[in-house]
Amino acid sequence: MTDEDLLAKKLAFIETCLRELRELGRADRIAVDVKERRFVEHTLQICIQAALDVASHIASDERLGEPDANVALFDLLVPAGWLSRETAHFLRLAVGFRNVLVHGYTAVDVQVVRAVLEQRLGDIEQFVSEVRAQLSAK
Repeated sequence: MTDEDLLAKKLAFIETCLRELRELGRADRIAVDVKERRFVEHTLQICIQAALDVASHIASDERLGEPDANVALFDLLVPAGWLSRETAHFLRLAVGFRNVLVHGYTAVDVQVVRAVLEQRLGDIEQFVSEVRAQLSAK
């Protein structure tokens, strides 16, 4: 049984991150202001991590299987009706972006960070909406 209170807290945290990014993040300053860039990168990182935590919790509690990697968590939620295929695909990409931010596999491209800030926050909101819809249906 999925812990709805825990998921509600995680989803609220994601929404807080998104609101802060929209209200405080200044895309035009990312390339020239290290504090701005780090704020945006870190907030995106913890927001995506919270989405991973939500997916992990659902997959575990609903016994949806064991993913071979974190990015596969979102794919487990698709056949069970928790996420659309499109949302799962975006979250897989977001986890790859998070990994670059966290582990520094490659130099982080400020233009990619800016693009995520300006164009992709709605995809994370879609994740929240789809999970909430499934919780309401239970």
